Amino acid sequence: MRSLLDINVLIALLDQDHAFHARAHAWWRKEQPQWASCPLTENGVVRIMASPGYSKARQFTVAELVNLLQTFTAGTKHTFWPDSVSILDATRYDHSRILSSKTLTDLYLLSLAVEKSGRLVTFDQGIAVSAVARATPKNLLTL
Repeated sequence: MRSLLDINVLIALLDQDHAFHARAHAWWRKEQPQWASCPLTENGVVRIMASPGYSKARQFTVAELVNLLQTFTAGTKHTFWPDSVSILDATRYDHSRILSSKTLTDLYLLSLAVEKSGRLVTFDQGIAVSAVARATPKNLLTL
């Protein structure tokens, strides 16, 4: 099953100073995953890591991060998944189970993973699988 990596997992894999770098790499070494990114995750990594407040140790440029992502995707079992789901689609979401706006990105990524017969890999605990139609526990891996 292909793994859609959320933004924090991608950042942890790319940044050796990230608090969960070792955890992410332990999983990566064990799984050697076929993985996916999407516009949201790619843009999120660049936006967060290029932010002036991201790191006291190093300032990344957008160009450096794009190059880093290009190199990482080219050297791994990567697939790009275009955006193909909408939060407005009541056939994909049980909106009554979305209890906080803070979970929208996680639920969107989970829905995209379900659409592609994959799983979302995240550090985030407490993602409500029941909020996404056709999602099962196998569609979500929390590291």
